[in-house]
Amino acid sequence: MAKRDYYDVLGISKGASADEIKKGYRTKAKELHPDRNADNPKAEEQFKEANEAHEVLKDAEKKAAYDRYGHAAFEGGMGGGGRQGGGFGGGQGQGDFGSAFSDIFDDLFGDFAGQRGGGGRRAARGSDLRYNLHVSLEDAFSGLQKQINVPTSISCDPCNGSGAEGGAEPSTCPTCSGMGKVRAQQGFFTVERTCPTCSGLGQIINNPCKSCGGAGRVEKERALSVNIPAGVETGTRIRLAGEGEAGMRGGPAGDLYIFIEVSDHELFERDGVNLFCRVPVSMSTAALGGSIEVPTIDGGRGRVQIPSGSQSGRQMRLRSKGMPALRGGSAGDMFIELAVETPVNLTSRQKELLKEFDELSSENNPESSSFFSSVKSFWDSMKG
Repeated sequence: MAKRDYYDVLGISKGASADEIKKGYRTKAKELHPDRNADNPKAEEQFKEANEAHEVLKDAEKKAAYDRYGHAAFEGGMGGGGRQGGGFGGGQGQGDFGSAFSDIFDDLFGDFAGQRGGGGRRAARGSDLRYNLHVSLEDAFSGLQKQINVPTSISCDPCNGSGAEGGAEPSTCPTCSGMGKVRAQQGFFTVERTCPTCSGLGQIINNPCKSCGGAGRVEKERALSVNIPAGVETGTRIRLAGEGEAGMRGGPAGDLYIFIEVSDHELFERDGVNLFCRVPVSMSTAALGGSIEVPTIDGGRGRVQIPSGSQSGRQMRLRSKGMPALRGGSAGDMFIELAVETPVNLTSRQKELLKEFDELSSENNPESSSFFSSVKSFWDSMKG
C-alpha cells in the first residue's frame, strides 16, 4: 500500500512553518490517540502514521530531503536510516505509543522539565527566612532603626559561591546533560526522575571547596540594619529582599521576613490606632470637678478637664494622641477611663468631716434617707 504524503497526514500545506507542523501534529495526535478511539480499529495505524510524519518534518534536514525526494529519501540508505525492525520511516525506529506520547508531553510541558532552556538547570534559590522582632509600644509609635543578628547561610568566599576549589566552574553532569532529571520508558509512559548523579543540580564538582564542602555556602551570623516604620503593630511583616539564605552553588539568595511583635505596655492598651488608659481620680475631684494631667505615648503630658459628678468608668478623649497610621492617614485618639478612688487611712478629722458630709447628704436627699431606713428595717426584721 502506497504511503500517504506526510503533509496530507498532518493536514498542513507543503510550505508550512515549524510551528504549523507542530500544531498540525498535536491536533492529529490528540484526535487519533488510541485511548480516545477504542471503537476505531484504524486509529492506531493513523496515529502511528501521524507520528512518522512528524518525526520527519520536524527535522530540518530530513524535511529538506523529503521535499526533494519524497518517501524515497528514506529508503535504500538515502536518508541515513531506512526502515528497520518494523519501525517507521525516517530512520527513527521510534514509532510506538510511548515515544509518540513523549513527543506530545514535550510539546505541552517541555518547559516544565527545563529541556528547552538550552543553558542547563538554573541554580537553586536559597530559602526564605523568618525573624521575630519584639519592639516596645513607644518604638512602635515613633519608629526606629534597629540592628539585628540573623543566623543564616552566606555565599562561600574562597570559592565565590561555586562550590569548587579555587572558584572553578562546575562541570555539566554527564548523566542528565545538565537537565537535573533523567527519563525512563515504562511501557506506555515516560517517567522523569531526579538525576541520581547530581541530585537534580545539573552540575557536578570534581574538586569541592574545602571551606564549604562543595555547597557554595557556609553558616554564619549576619548583622543587619532594619528600618521599623512608625505605626507597626503585632503581625506586621517586613520583607528584606535577598537577605535570606544563600542559594546552593551560586544560586540567588532567598528573602528575609521580619515579623513584628509589640510588647504589652504597663499603662496603655492598644486597639488599632487608638490607645486606652485607666487614670485614678480622687473622690473630691470627681465630685467637684477639676483638671488632671495624664502621660501620653509620645513622652509628653496632656490635660483633661473632669466634669463635676463624674463616676468611675467615664471616658474622656484626647484627640490625635493615639498611634500613627502605618500606611498614612490620621493618627488615632487616646481614651482615658476615670477610676474614682476611695480614700484610705483617714485621720480622725477626715472621718468627722465625712460623717458630717453624710448627714448633710441625708438632709439634702430625704428620699434617699427614707429608702436606706426602709432597707435597714427590712434586714432587722429578717434577723429577728
